[in-house]
Amino acid sequence: MRYRTLSWLAAFGAAGVLLAGSDARAADYATIVLSVDVARPADAVWKKIGGFCEIGGVLKVKCVYTSGNGDLGTVRRLADRIDEVMVAQTAHSYTYTQPDSKVLYHGTVAVEPKGPDSSKIIYSLFYDQSDMKTEADRAKSRDQRTKRFTQALDAMKQMAEGG
Repeated sequence: MRYRTLSWLAAFGAAGVLLAGSDARAADYATIVLSVDVARPADAVWKKIGGFCEIGGVLKVKCVYTSGNGDLGTVRRLADRIDEVMVAQTAHSYTYTQPDSKVLYHGTVAVEPKGPDSSKIIYSLFYDQSDMKTEADRAKSRDQRTKRFTQALDAMKQMAEGG
């Protein structure tokens, strides 16, 4: 009985040493959730902004499908350098990831009805900021992303409202 306990403790200790010596790091996830109200019904808004490559016009960059046709699993290329894969889709939303990014990153564009003639566009970002060494780096990244996607929401609102 004593031998089994010692063997188990030795194995557990060896595993601990291996894990402690690895380059594994804890993830540090950040989220940004932005929204804007739109004076149009959700269906009408989604028809204007919901195409997977519509974001190209919103961000004023080239967008092409490199695989698929805008449905789940479609790969889009933005600005001739950023690949994004649609990993989820509903009637009024899609979620994408950037598989080649050094940062675990997901974004979701969604439209929710607020009433018969109004809706809300929501842009959610989720990313791992653990490679950002300082709080200043994290704050700068958050501010840049917030500014960029607030501008995107404003452009989506203009598109949806016909402006």
